[in-house]
Amino acid sequence: MNIEKKTVLFLCTGNSARSQMAEALLKHRAGDRFDVYSAGTHPEKVDDRAIDALSRFGIDSQNLVSNHITDFKQSFDYVITLCNRASNECRSYPGASKQLAWDFTDPKMRADSNAFSATLTEINNRISMFILVEGESTQSTTESAFVEPVSSLDLEPTAFYKCLTDDIRIKTLMMTHYHGELCVCELMEALAEDSQPKVSRNLAVLKKSNIITDRKHGQWVFYRINPNLPMWAKLVIAQTTENNIPLIAEPLKRLALMQCRPNKASFCK
Repeated sequence: MNIEKKTVLFLCTGNSARSQMAEALLKHRAGDRFDVYSAGTHPEKVDDRAIDALSRFGIDSQNLVSNHITDFKQSFDYVITLCNRASNECRSYPGASKQLAWDFTDPKMRADSNAFSATLTEINNRISMFILVEGESTQSTTESAFVEPVSSLDLEPTAFYKCLTDDIRIKTLMMTHYHGELCVCELMEALAEDSQPKVSRNLAVLKKSNIITDRKHGQWVFYRINPNLPMWAKLVIAQTTENNIPLIAEPLKRLALMQCRPNKASFCK
C-alpha cells in the first residue's frame, strides 16, 4: 500500500552545513517516506567540509544547494530548526503542521579537528529518533520503522565487532577511513609488517565480512571501507578513528615517509 510522503523542511542560519547534512541524511535514510528540503535565514555557500563529511559515509551530496527561507511558499508537515538563532527567527513557521527545535553546535565553531563528522554523527542520531517516532505513520504495512533503509548490505553486529578484535584489522580500518584507499604494500609499510600473507589474510577476513571492498589496478589491489556499510557501522569506524588517532600515529608517519607510494596512475615498486 502506497503512503503519501510527509514533507520536511530543515532550517538553519546559513544553510551551509547542519541543515544540509540533515537534508541529505533524511533523504538517504527515509526518502521513501519523506520529501526533504532545507533552507537558511541568511543562506551561504554549502560548506565543502560538510560535503566531504557526507561523502565519507557514502551519502549523495551532489544536488545540495543553499536556499533562502523565502524560496519555499508551501506548507510543510514538519519544520525543524537546527540552531537557536533560526529557532528564534522562525519560532512559528506559517503552515507548519508540526515544528521541532533541535540545536546543534555550528561545526565551524567547534575546536574538534573532526567537527563536521562529529556534527554529522549527532544529527544522524537525532534523525534516527525522528524516523522511529514520526516515521511510523508513513510506513507501509510491509516495512518496519526500525529498518534503516541506508544499505542493501546485511551485516550482523556480532560478526562486525568480531572483525575489530585484531590489531591489524582495526588499524587497517582506521587508516583506510583516514586515507580513503590503501593497497597491501602501503599497509605493510604502515604496520611495519614484513609478512604480506599475514596482512592479506586479515584483509580477506574484512572483505569476507563485507566491511571492506577492493578494486584491482594493474597488478595491485586497493582497499577501502565498503560504501554500502550500514550507517551505524560507518559511524563506529569513524568515531573509533577520530577519537583514537594516537593508535595509528606511528603507522601514519611510516606511511608518509614511504617511497614510491602507489596512486591511481602508478604501481608499487
